[in-house]
Amino acid sequence: MKYNQSTLDKLEAILEECGYVVRYERGNFQSGYCILEDRKVVVLNKFLLLESRISTVLDLIPQVNITYDALTAESQKLYEEVLALASAKTAGNE
Repeated sequence: MKYNQSTLDKLEAILEECGYVVRYERGNFQSGYCILEDRKVVVLNKFLLLESRISTVLDLIPQVNITYDALTAESQKLYEEVLALASAKTAGNE
């Protein structure tokens, strides 16, 4: 997976297609993001560099409630890729 603006846009689209609003704000986020589940808002630290933003969203997507059927075909493919990366990362830590 390439770490560029296009990749970040596609990852954000996965969240947005499931009703989440992605916002960039400044603040003291320990993990780089904050999830407000009741309002389906994801707040990312605006001071993160592009690579850190992508890594943060990659860590975040498996944790939120994603409705697979609500995603476009392109987003479904990327979502499966993200889940595979998360599984590989988890398996590597065990």
